[in-house]
Amino acid sequence: MTDNHKPGHNGNDHHDDHSHGGHDNHHDKDISIVVNGREKTVAGKELSFAQLVALAFDTPPTGENIVFTITYRRGHGDKPEGSLVEGETVKIKKGMIFNVTATDKS
Repeated sequence: MTDNHKPGHNGNDHHDDHSHGGHDNHHDKDISIVVNGREKTVAGKELSFAQLVALAFDTPPTGENIVFTITYRRGHGDKPEGSLVEGETVKIKKGMIFNVTATDKS
């Protein structure tokens, strides 16, 4: 009976979703999203406006006339696409796409 439980040709449960990356035991915490065309891995179930700006820009533009606009798609079923304003948060899921732009209103 021991031989039947060895991982091998029939060890399907060892190959399902565990072959890409070493953090699969945290698959509900580490989520892969796309921000401005770049793949990012984030922890948690939601992101704030400020966190998304930080993910989008290594050094965010600053100034009193700078306004950030965040749009997203491929979100959760109840709100698959939309936009975020400063102070808001959004529930995230794997493969979600965010576009963060900075505009100078001057």
